[in-house]
Amino acid sequence: MSDKDDEQGQKPGFIHVLQSSLAALFGVQSSANRERDFKKGRAGDYIGVFAIMVIAVVITMIVVVSMVINSAGTP
Repeated sequence: MSDKDDEQGQKPGFIHVLQSSLAALFGVQSSANRERDFKKGRAGDYIGVFAIMVIAVVITMIVVVSMVINSAGTP
């Protein structure tokens, strides 16, 4: 989304929602992006993307831990 899109008041696209959710997950969201998200974005979009990302992180951790345990030879 360009500055021109921001001026027109269009809601953030999927890529911006994803970027904002990733930044929030790691705690590095800029105040300018946070303001844009709160003013022009829909909460449901961010909650949905964030929930999917958290589930993906948890599943990834479970898979990695299972692989480590299996390679260590522990029954």
